[in-house]
Amino acid sequence: MIDVLEAGFAPHTVPYRDGWELQRRIHADVVADGRNETLILLEHDAVFTAGSRTEDDERPRSSGTPVIDVDRGGRITWHGPGQLIGYPIMRVADRGDAVACVRSIEQLLIDLIAPLGVAGVRVEGRSGVWVERENGTADKIAAIGMRVSRGVTMHGFALNCNHSLAPYDEIVACGIRDAGVTTIARETGSDISPTDLAGTTASAFRNTFERIPA
Repeated sequence: MIDVLEAGFAPHTVPYRDGWELQRRIHADVVADGRNETLILLEHDAVFTAGSRTEDDERPRSSGTPVIDVDRGGRITWHGPGQLIGYPIMRVADRGDAVACVRSIEQLLIDLIAPLGVAGVRVEGRSGVWVERENGTADKIAAIGMRVSRGVTMHGFALNCNHSLAPYDEIVACGIRDAGVTTIARETGSDISPTDLAGTTASAFRNTFERIPA
């Protein structure tokens, strides 16, 4: 069984460091078999998070938004209100490996946004979910960055719902210079919030991962 914890949505967004500490507490409990595997869903206060591979020239230069270095792979990205964050705290060995987990999350997000009128796809060699353009480019609509510690995942996915894209102008998002970023609202013209998608995301996650015995 996978528990789902809704930690806070707008107007009660969660400061990044508070969410990170919540992840660590639940991770320790899952590692110790003290609680069920857990999916944390939330919206963060506005923040840039920099993974271990972030280059100096990819960081914001003049923004007043905090930049926090985190213990995941990957590079820099933005989190904030209007973006649905999911932190899966689950055992990797029960799902094959970390790459298999990422691919499963990509597919559940593709399936999640399809009924909204968004055709999400994978892009070879790049994680996350993308929207292809007629000119052959693609814009990222969901990012995935995970870490495995003691056989249990941390960090997770960010689905762009209805936030401004302006923060991405300040960084080289995920270290990718030849692609853009988009949101569900931009693609559909509908103001779809993280709260609107929390329930269906929780159900999709359970349908994907609870089918595999833990």
